[in-house]
Amino acid sequence: MTTSGKNVPCAPLPEDCRDAAAVLNHACVCRSVDHEKLRQALEGGVAGEGGKGNDSLGEMLATRPNLFSDTRVYVAEAHLQFMADLIGVIEQVVGIDAWRERVFAHAPEIARHSPAAVGVFLGYDFHLGADGPRLIEINTNAGGGLLNAKLLRAQNACCTPIVAMPDPALEDVFVNMFREEWRLARGEAPLRCIALVDAAPAGQFLAPEFELFRQLFESRGILSLVADPGDLSFDGERILCEGRAVDLVYNRLTDFSLAEAQHEVLRAAYLADAVVLTPHPQAHALYADKRNLEALTDEAWLKEIGVSAAQRQLLLTGIPRTEQVAPDQAASFWASRKQWFFKPAAGYGSKATYRGDKLTRRVFAEISRGGYVAQALVPPSERRLLVDGVEQDLKLDLRNYVYQGAVQLVSARLYQGQTTNFRTLGGGFAAVFSVSCQGEEKVCNESGRL
Repeated sequence: MTTSGKNVPCAPLPEDCRDAAAVLNHACVCRSVDHEKLRQALEGGVAGEGGKGNDSLGEMLATRPNLFSDTRVYVAEAHLQFMADLIGVIEQVVGIDAWRERVFAHAPEIARHSPAAVGVFLGYDFHLGADGPRLIEINTNAGGGLLNAKLLRAQNACCTPIVAMPDPALEDVFVNMFREEWRLARGEAPLRCIALVDAAPAGQFLAPEFELFRQLFESRGILSLVADPGDLSFDGERILCEGRAVDLVYNRLTDFSLAEAQHEVLRAAYLADAVVLTPHPQAHALYADKRNLEALTDEAWLKEIGVSAAQRQLLLTGIPRTEQVAPDQAASFWASRKQWFFKPAAGYGSKATYRGDKLTRRVFAEISRGGYVAQALVPPSERRLLVDGVEQDLKLDLRNYVYQGAVQLVSARLYQGQTTNFRTLGGGFAAVFSVSCQGEEKVCNESGRL
């Protein structure tokens, strides 16, 4: 992919930073990623530590050409603040006893086990609709945080006079998050070993991030292993991996209730409180089950459980209306299908999700049996960029990486098609820059066009 790399001054931006961000996403097509800096950030060990290059990591990255986009995404400060405010309200609602009662009524039994750890890397995903950000879903094992931290270290100047530069010093923030999970569960005992666990981790698309986490933890004096669940054993007191006792498991599995047979070791150790597991089944039940979006848009129930009028207004504004799909409502949903996006209640990663206007009767017949939610359709915004010299508009979504209610990082994903896919030429993760619109002069591409 090639993009324009030179900027010249041109007309002032609109005074409203929301309009200014939209203008920049449409007009400022310059290339912002320095590939040599990115290579150094990814392969040169942990930034600032003088680490050695990693050939295996480089090989993995070479097979994932659409992991990173060459451009950045501009988001208005007002929209970033709106997302943070909405996340804060959701965190408060999740802490209400009545919320837990509603969630546990349909959650698997393991969700009732309450560990001391909170859960790392909550992912709040938004579309930037015509009326502002709208929450599409919440995930409990949101990937890409460390990859996007590295991406921030590889940014060239590109319309920088009118944007707020993000803080790239995120590695310590992430490490401290894991240390806090350990402290909540084990107090002042030393954290000696972390195992990042996923099914066949070397074959996962985000395997490069697993290796980056291993390097990061070890640079901070914590032994780190990347393991398949089959590599684990449990002696009744501790989990072992490669003969080493594991203190904390960074859980990247998509079996959120640890119900599959191959996860019995991890399940037994978790229920025995023999290992700190993060994120864990209760976090998934409380946040990521798609039926929760229905509860968050049920105004009468929210009022009943004590959510204030101002909080209810923010929830109803920021979250598209969501309803469970039941067989007796099939005809109604089919008739109005173009207004909805259909998602499995326990789904993840856009698997088995469908825009209503793309549905066939055969697929809808499966959806209408139950286990799905329908969410009011919010088309994503777009980012214009040059791909091999040709202007293209790619869709984008925004991911907020969150811990204990605080937004650590906001990143974007660019794509074509119904959902994010990391298969789009020119697409992938993109750095997000905040537009403050403080009367600065606009900078755009070398043609000087808006």
